[in-house]
Amino acid sequence: MVNKLVSSLVAKRSRLPRRVNAMIDRLVAPGTGPLGRAVQRLGGVAVGGTVVPPPRVPEGSVRLYVAPTNYAGQGYLWCRAVERELDGVGAVNMVAEADHGFRFPADDTVPIATYLMSRRWQQEREGYVRRFTHVMFEAERPLFGRLHGGDAFTEARMLRETGLGVAMMCHGTDVRLPSRHRAASPWSPFHDDPRFDVLEETARRNLAGLAALGAPVFVSTPDLLEDVPAATWCPVVVDGDRWHAEADALERTRLRVVHVPSSSAVKGTNLINPVLERLAAEGVLDYEHVQGVPASQMPAVYARADVVLDQFRVGSYGVAACEAMASGRVVVGHVTSSVRDHVRDATGRDLPVVEATPDTLRDVLLEIAEDRETYRTKAAAGPGFVASVHDGTLSAAALRAFLLGP
Repeated sequence: MVNKLVSSLVAKRSRLPRRVNAMIDRLVAPGTGPLGRAVQRLGGVAVGGTVVPPPRVPEGSVRLYVAPTNYAGQGYLWCRAVERELDGVGAVNMVAEADHGFRFPADDTVPIATYLMSRRWQQEREGYVRRFTHVMFEAERPLFGRLHGGDAFTEARMLRETGLGVAMMCHGTDVRLPSRHRAASPWSPFHDDPRFDVLEETARRNLAGLAALGAPVFVSTPDLLEDVPAATWCPVVVDGDRWHAEADALERTRLRVVHVPSSSAVKGTNLINPVLERLAAEGVLDYEHVQGVPASQMPAVYARADVVLDQFRVGSYGVAACEAMASGRVVVGHVTSSVRDHVRDATGRDLPVVEATPDTLRDVLLEIAEDRETYRTKAAAGPGFVASVHDGTLSAAALRAFLLGP
């Protein structure tokens, strides 16, 4: 119950100004805040009485700790990649998990209430992390909850002063500057996002923090290089075997088109739904808008599709597009030319995501329905692209200098 309550509060914080969040922090601070003391009395064991021991510290000469977001399981998968590809490296990831029903593999799953409100957990975890040689902060989030004021940059400096190597991994809205993105794209989600001011403040604060810290910075998607030009792209990792589909795409009379938005506002669902509904009414395709499906069931969702619609507002591609490509589906979305160019320059391969905007989507889908042979070739290129770029090999290579030196 306590974790569900705290999860609900955390989910709403992204919509609130910083000063309001600061007031909430004072109210819920463990031991000193009135709500924090009340929740600890109500939650008792759930918050601080029982602290599950963390995983064993790796024995390698290089020991990497990655935390605390594990978006789409990437923290866990980057850890496995460096262990597999870099000699002498052991790694552990931790996720502070909200009670939202979606879970990805992790070495250490900590309830968000414990992470934020258990002073015992925070202090014990700091001692544990000091036994590693390197740490990578995800999305500029703190490793130890509110122990050091909830500031990742304060923690990073403290750990660096004790001799640990420190790096930052940027994921998206933590550094994507809404004002820049809105000016650059008519499809930007920031044209109508009510959180614009809050997100702008957060991104500017994080970008300033990264510049002041001077630590290595990585980005999980290449579009973020527009906001953090000095960063290194560390590709997301996808297990291609898990997403392999036996049936070929584009064998049905009517296209089966699937859209699985993790965030409808960011993916542009409202911009493309009218197009898809009209094409479905005309008999061109069958449209399936999927929401709330657990990650474990997603391979089956993609396997029954011909075309997967990714996102049409941000101008990039991420884990979902890679999973759909690994399934051998035709993946359609809006990816800017600068992102495509960077992928080609960095990997020597063209990104096999079919380009479309909300304005051109109808024509693109009609062309796919008419010229199936061409688009079967596009679909067939997906698994090879993912195996080459997103199997973890290039990700480990991106992290090599940070972990092993130049």
